[in-house]
Amino acid sequence: MVRLVEDMQAGGHAAEPVLVLANDADAGGLKKARDMGIATASVDHRPFKGDREAFQTALNEQLDAVQPDILCLAGFMRVLTESFVAPWEGRMLNIHPSLLPKYKGLHTHARALEAGDKEHGCTVHLVTPKLDDGPMLGQATVPVLEDDTPDSLAARVLVQEHKLYPAVLRNFAAGNSDFISL
Repeated sequence: MVRLVEDMQAGGHAAEPVLVLANDADAGGLKKARDMGIATASVDHRPFKGDREAFQTALNEQLDAVQPDILCLAGFMRVLTESFVAPWEGRMLNIHPSLLPKYKGLHTHARALEAGDKEHGCTVHLVTPKLDDGPMLGQATVPVLEDDTPDSLAARVLVQEHKLYPAVLRNFAAGNSDFISL
């Protein structure tokens, strides 16, 4: 999130940050966003006790107040249902720590190591109702090293995430649909 905001605030960008929304009031990104002059809000999912529709309605209330054109998910670890995704389809981006379509879901770094992959990375994609399944907008790769652990591999992938996501958002917000490869 920080890299996205920094890139938007650097100038020459078709997008501007209007809100950072989290499902945890203590999320570190909220303080960082406030320090960067961005409005923040949080909607705690826990009081909804598994009622995703009610949780998503509360999210939409926050979003409706600022009317964003594009949503960028970054570290938002809640599954969103079709009723939430459908109105945003084609305008909601997410970054995933694998070279999709490989390793949808969790524990991607460990899974890449267990599979003996020689290359790993991250993907920015459009969000659809299917988990980690939308059209890919960009990917960045890193080599898998012989002595890698899930943590060391994750650290190298994160460096690439911080480059890829801002580049893809800049491209996407400008109306360019070219796939970005780093």
